[in-house]
Amino acid sequence: MTGIILTSLEKALHSLHRALQQEKNEFIRDAVVQRFEYTFELCWKMLRRQLIEELGSESVNGLSRKDLFRISAEQGLISDPVHWFAFHKARNETSHTYNEEVAEEVYRVAETFLPEADALYSILRERNA
Repeated sequence: MTGIILTSLEKALHSLHRALQQEKNEFIRDAVVQRFEYTFELCWKMLRRQLIEELGSESVNGLSRKDLFRISAEQGLISDPVHWFAFHKARNETSHTYNEEVAEEVYRVAETFLPEADALYSILRERNA
């Protein structure tokens, strides 16, 4: 096992933390939405890489995102795949439409996403130490 490099995920999480600590206005909300988007993308890609490290590419290639989250939960990388289904849904909404209501909803999702992403990062760091 060679391990995966987590620097980009660490920086993305730090960036999302900083944005969520700011007093919310439309610009901060939009920054949180954008930071949620790229942090979520990094999280699922890191999950995929970790599963390839642990289970092999034959077991992981071709999995749907939902299956990836289910197996990640089975492997103890995330606590509940249902949360990650919701994060994925929110991420998809940001890329297909933009309006105030969607932005507000994704902001709320980002607030619940951050502790889950932090927990994932901790587990990945332990497994790749």
